[in-house]
Amino acid sequence: MPVRLTINGQPFAFDGDPQKPLLWVLREDLGLTGTKYGCGVAACGACTVHVDGAATRSCSLPVEATEGAQVLTIEGLAAVSGTGRHPLQEAWIAGQVPQCGYCQSGMIMAAAALLEANPRPSDAEIDAAMTNICRCGTYPRVHAAIRSLAGEA
Repeated sequence: MPVRLTINGQPFAFDGDPQKPLLWVLREDLGLTGTKYGCGVAACGACTVHVDGAATRSCSLPVEATEGAQVLTIEGLAAVSGTGRHPLQEAWIAGQVPQCGYCQSGMIMAAAALLEANPRPSDAEIDAAMTNICRCGTYPRVHAAIRSLAGEA
């Protein structure tokens, strides 16, 4: 029986191995390659997407666990804003956050979930929510970009 879920607002039925990680369904079956593979054990956060609004590491989440869920990827994030880019994407550009950029889609997705749940997070709340790993060390710029949207820059 297929796993039925909604991805970026579109209904989707996956008729493959229900244990296949959501990350690989997104990348291989749907061609949504903005979500990245980093570690495979949900530690680094490069694979972060939203599942029913919560920032979720998709590399170790079996697609069957998303039955009936709403999944939002970096590709769908801009559509939510209706302006071509999500405000976080604009803040990332303005703050020159990325260096290599590999982890940034996961960082943006984690930050978007944070700001959706808490539009004015404290520094400690940002630190607690942003557990993604960036090998380039752009953490101060990530923090500044989030603060700029929280009105605290």
